[in-house]
Amino acid sequence: MARVVLKNVTKRFDDVEAVKNVSIEIKDKEFLVLVGPSGCGKTTILRMIAGLEEITEGNIHIGNKLVNEVAPKDRNIAMVFQNYALYPHMSVFDNMSFGLRLSRTPKPEIHTRVNEAAEILGLAKLLDRLPKQLSGGQRQRVALGRAIVRNPQVFLMDEPLSNLDAKLRVQMRAEIKKIHNKLGVTIIYVTHDQVEAMTLGDRIAVILNGEIQQAEEPLRVYDNPSNRFVGGFIGSPPMNFINGNLSKSGENISFICESFQITLPKDYSSILSAHIGKDIILGVRPENIRDHNTGSYMVDPFKLETKVDFRELMGSDTYLYLKAGVISLVARVEALDIARGSKFEVLIDLRKIHIFDKETQNTIL
Repeated sequence: MARVVLKNVTKRFDDVEAVKNVSIEIKDKEFLVLVGPSGCGKTTILRMIAGLEEITEGNIHIGNKLVNEVAPKDRNIAMVFQNYALYPHMSVFDNMSFGLRLSRTPKPEIHTRVNEAAEILGLAKLLDRLPKQLSGGQRQRVALGRAIVRNPQVFLMDEPLSNLDAKLRVQMRAEIKKIHNKLGVTIIYVTHDQVEAMTLGDRIAVILNGEIQQAEEPLRVYDNPSNRFVGGFIGSPPMNFINGNLSKSGENISFICESFQITLPKDYSSILSAHIGKDIILGVRPENIRDHNTGSYMVDPFKLETKVDFRELMGSDTYLYLKAGVISLVARVEALDIARGSKFEVLIDLRKIHIFDKETQNTIL
């Protein structure tokens, strides 16, 4: 296997800069997920690594080799696509072995590699079937198997689960993670699904407008987003954002918005003092807004009276859409049966809030 290094990589399509000066190192055997909204440039980055798109500026190394001018077939990578790309008239065995046969691999070795991959993927009893005789999940396994048998340096996966239903996506996520652990391969995986990114990646790189906003371990991105976009994109339901400003009275610094005022913990003062009087955005995740009856564990709670606007029952959890004056909030609380229009007292965990500069959108706290 091999590491992949992108150094100042840019891609332009005429006057459109799709990827802007991207630099990142994907370590040997690492599972890196490129995540972001549609059109952010993540698939273009993957296609440049594969050699399917020319690089406008910058360098890409696979292993210790500069591959800017290397043809896709000579990069020793394997790509798994969203649409499976299976030959409908070929059996599972023939689909999986097609690349090996093109490269004139000896027949005994082809049989060994295909059978080993089929065992890993649970396809051993399906090798004689045609793609039309398989379920969506099985077809996706065949596409993975076709990549595995090649023993590539790097696996590139472009939204491979987006055509599957929700239950099958969860199952296939687990399958892909098991394959990564078993084979110890380098995987670069593209998705727009932040849940997929959080569950699969050793690291996730959040991309917006062709630029990497943050590339770290999933929990670090979740707990310490670099800016407002990352904070809002990672997490489900999304983070609540409240516009306001900071005010100081004596030793206390307060966040003031249209509907309420929060006195912030004193140890935040050194970080926030430079932003007194400035417009900021307070961010709080729905899971850090709790029913006042179950939030007593909080070290620094802020009590807020709200009214229930709408609810979503999610089984063990309930998503409550709340109104506090003109401010709208979403809270993720324990399963709760509560009527629309009911008064509801919540506690906000001030140890879990985020504060962003309104002008730059960067994280202050």
